[in-house]
Amino acid sequence: MGRHSRLHRIEQLDPRQDHEQIFWLLTQYEFPWDYLQGVSVAFLRDYGVPRISRLLDRTQEFERAGQKRYDDTVLIAYEMVREGMDSPHGRATARHLNRIHGRYRIPNEDYLYVLATTVVGPKRWIDRYGWRPLSPHETESIALVGRRMGELMGITGVPGDYAGFERLHDSYEKEMFAYDPANRRVAAATLRVITGWYPRPLRPLVARLTLALLDEPLLTALGLPVQPRWLRTAADRALRLRAAAVRRMPARPDWWRHRHRPRSYPFGWTLDDLGPHWAHGRPLEPLAEERPAVPPPRREP
Repeated sequence: MGRHSRLHRIEQLDPRQDHEQIFWLLTQYEFPWDYLQGVSVAFLRDYGVPRISRLLDRTQEFERAGQKRYDDTVLIAYEMVREGMDSPHGRATARHLNRIHGRYRIPNEDYLYVLATTVVGPKRWIDRYGWRPLSPHETESIALVGRRMGELMGITGVPGDYAGFERLHDSYEKEMFAYDPANRRVAAATLRVITGWYPRPLRPLVARLTLALLDEPLLTALGLPVQPRWLRTAADRALRLRAAAVRRMPARPDWWRHRHRPRSYPFGWTLDDLGPHWAHGRPLEPLAEERPAVPPPRREP
């Protein structure tokens, strides 16, 4: 299989109809590692908004069970698209996610921003550090998957294309990024999860390299130090060297898709395992689009 053969296959598909298939191909075959790195950066960007990080700080989910919280977020997205977002399993996953979020009063604009980070973050990471940039078909597909995910979550005002997600993402950060002690606490808890994947002697270096890849406005909002230029340059070059090496490797064969191995679930998981303990076993609410329309009140003559 040639290095670009799967891209040629993707270019024969129609993103409007086949966006879930394209999304699956790029996340499971073309860019599995890079997509996860982009999602990880998206997590950290969420913490630059005090209103979001204060809620996360109050729940103490990252402080008490940071690895599980990270795994659950990745796995819920995986479960939603695994059999198709409009399949019975995909819709059950959306109901489960809505059950978790329904406990909290979260403004629609915060939902929109967090959703936008999961679209824009992976795209920007792959364009910069992937073995090739995303094609227009792939970019449109990521946006359409994000749009459908937002609809299933009952979010209103979801952009219809990638350009809309990018405008929303950048304008929201410009308005809402600000330092708050909760930002730093939640970011520090997440960095402990990320660095915990490596041997103890390497963890301080991994933490600094992670910070070296973040932009200054985000670091300022998180209350974390900007790394020296030499370290930022070294981190950037190391990732570009990795991309050059991957570019020369053969394409991943169809039988060898990426298999996420979450540390929290070494023996597998069920949908009900995902999320905080209080959400397990509770009845699922119908999706917003499944609820019967409420007729307008009758006016007395």
